[in-house]
Amino acid sequence: MSRPAMLLPIILFAAKASGATPPIVVTGHAWAPFISPMGEPFRARTADEDTLARWFGQADLDHDGMLAPQEMQADADRFFARLDTDHNGEIDPDELADYEWDIAPDIQIMSRTRRPPGQAKPKAQASGRERWLPEEEDTSSGYLHGLQGAARYAILNIPEPVAAADANFDRIISLGEFRIAASARFQLLDTNGAGKLALEQLQNLRTALASADHKSVDTRIGNPLPPGH
Repeated sequence: MSRPAMLLPIILFAAKASGATPPIVVTGHAWAPFISPMGEPFRARTADEDTLARWFGQADLDHDGMLAPQEMQADADRFFARLDTDHNGEIDPDELADYEWDIAPDIQIMSRTRRPPGQAKPKAQASGRERWLPEEEDTSSGYLHGLQGAARYAILNIPEPVAAADANFDRIISLGEFRIAASARFQLLDTNGAGKLALEQLQNLRTALASADHKSVDTRIGNPLPPGH
């Protein structure tokens, strides 16, 4: 056994003996992602990539240019499998923490709003009174309109999309709950009742969400009731 390998058990034993809590490590990312309706982040690989379009193209399994309810369900199942690292059919608190700290730390309420790559910092707008803003805050992001967490980067105003699927509030998200949430969110996006979603329609929803004034009305979406209620 090498010397570093021998030291690791000693360090772990010392931390356990002293009662020390392991530090929380949050993975940071330079650029704003697109957060899908089920909470999956899509980060730009080039300065001009449309990450919403990338998600849409991945979810559109038959590549007909329209997203159907069953395709939304399949996309939700795929992302659920990524989050369910122990493959027991549930997202438990530890797996939810992995999502919030490592996979999509951008959704954390106190995280600074990021811009997509290549987007210039917006110029400050004159107003009747001055107000303090963090140096890197993006005033075009919607944060100042009341959007929080994932809603700053999404097409639905849901601050924590994965946790919001916990319909019975037991701090565990089952595959069934995730599928119910996917169905409910499809209905929210299907504003014209066509039973299918076009990319342009979703792009318009993203623009409308970012530009809406949320100061007077809280439009966050609540959890659907469990089956049978």
